[in-house]
Amino acid sequence: MQNFEDPKDCTACPRLAEHLANIRRRAPDWHALPVPALGSLDARLIVVGLGPGEKGANRTGRPFTGDVAGELLYPALHRFGFASVPEALGPDKWANPAMRLTDCRITNAVRCLPPANKPTTAEIRQCNGHLKRELAAMPNLQVIVALGAIAHQALLWSYDLKLKNYPFGHNVKHQLPDGRLLVDSYHCSGYNWRTGRLSRESFEQVFAGIKAHLGE
Repeated sequence: MQNFEDPKDCTACPRLAEHLANIRRRAPDWHALPVPALGSLDARLIVVGLGPGEKGANRTGRPFTGDVAGELLYPALHRFGFASVPEALGPDKWANPAMRLTDCRITNAVRCLPPANKPTTAEIRQCNGHLKRELAAMPNLQVIVALGAIAHQALLWSYDLKLKNYPFGHNVKHQLPDGRLLVDSYHCSGYNWRTGRLSRESFEQVFAGIKAHLGE
């Protein structure tokens, strides 16, 4: 098992570092730095998203907190026993102090908010080393959820695997070479929710299957 520390002060991507510095000048109370993962490295489940939302994790400093995606993710985790409460935000519209994850960790393929929410391939690659080390530092990890095609691709890069052998699809499962299970899901974004590509029911089916896989 490797040691892992979240890249809290990373400035390896100049475009992203400059973008965050501009946000901090405009909104000094926002996090606007690399967003650390939430949850223990001892967890059996990790959820991998794309990156922080501008007014979500980039503001609050907690993954999927403050944007529409969190309104789908945390209730699903709570329903299946992975989160203490379904509400990511507290009454003050910042991170809910009552939120605790159980046997689950949430991270992102890209730790910094990119302009227009679109990281470049080079930025995803640059951040991939963090994800690779994070996965290697989780001794009990059994299931990886990739939210969206970019998170799926980043996960495969961290394993040096080819996309053609592990095609992305909603609630599609892949056995990884180390025995871990990769479960894909459409991203729980506001766009996918509004257009009907993803429903609360189809999203929660992903976590129902994971709960069954973990034997609970």
